[in-house]
Amino acid sequence: MYKKIIAIVLSAGLLAGCNTMGQSTLLGATAGAVGAAAVSGTVATGALFGAGIGAGCHYFEMC
Repeated sequence: MYKKIIAIVLSAGLLAGCNTMGQSTLLGATAGAVGAAAVSGTVATGALFGAGIGAGCHYFEMC
């Protein structure tokens, strides 16, 4: 449980510093892959969801 919370907090911190769509997408994918690996999930799926969240975050100007 604590690993998931730490992964989410670190991901949010990384995405807060992005200036472009590419940066948001790449950092989201990286954070998703690392988060998935930390909780013994599928790294490719984590990267895919992370990239989508990063792009959505930038598109809707939430980060």
